[in-house]
Amino acid sequence: MAGAALEPDAFDDSFAQRFIENGFVRIDRAFPPALADEARAILWRDTGCDPHNPASWTSPVIRLGMYAQKPFVDAANTPALRAAYDRLVGAGRWLPCMSMGTFPVRFPSLDDPGDAGWHIDTGFDWHKPDFMEWRSNIYSKGRALLMLFLFSDVGESDAPTRIRAGSHRDVARMLAPAGEQGLTLRDLVSRFPETEGRPEVPATGDAGTVYLCHPFLVHAAQPHRGARPRFMAQPPLLSREPLRLDRADGNYAPVELAIRSALNGAEPYGSSSLSQ
Repeated sequence: MAGAALEPDAFDDSFAQRFIENGFVRIDRAFPPALADEARAILWRDTGCDPHNPASWTSPVIRLGMYAQKPFVDAANTPALRAAYDRLVGAGRWLPCMSMGTFPVRFPSLDDPGDAGWHIDTGFDWHKPDFMEWRSNIYSKGRALLMLFLFSDVGESDAPTRIRAGSHRDVARMLAPAGEQGLTLRDLVSRFPETEGRPEVPATGDAGTVYLCHPFLVHAAQPHRGARPRFMAQPPLLSREPLRLDRADGNYAPVELAIRSALNGAEPYGSSSLSQ
């Protein structure tokens, strides 16, 4: 399931089909490594740690806040990524990513990071202080994509995010009966064992790699057992409008087709809508 480097004109039907089936696509060299280097220098400063002195890496994870400086915004808005957003969500249906969001910087450690549970990233009610009360609904209100931006090289031992490929289809079926109101993360967590049979894929790659994921994709952190700190951001691609599952013109984006195929119990291949 590893991805090859893709140019903007390479986001064809097979690209969309992989997203619909697996719930994610990997884009190598989605942004230049030089931007990753610039961003990482800022992040190292904010950790308060010395990149050359592992003795200063005393926590398994340090969470850093919102980053809207130029290297971060430029990384999120390369021509290739903007073309991919158009292909998966639909031109004019998403908002430009102007902040890279939270960075969970993970350091080599034998300690439990305390945040490695399976979850999805929710779409609304973010104002509530208890994040387990944040919600998602079948229309993915507020969120068009989950995105994983690798700002450092990430190997199998470097705490790559774990992805349950195809789990977005299970979550769509969990959310459908709840309609517009949706479910809280607390509601959903109790049902995530239903996704345990899905293949697990580590989000590895070189700095500059981006994973574009369906908002319903179940994923998890893990302890860092490698030697080099991992710098990864997980911003949302925000929706300009809610997803629609009943378009009169049939002009569905792949993010919508994935939900429709899950609810219809159909295989995602061969839809004529993929070419629209």
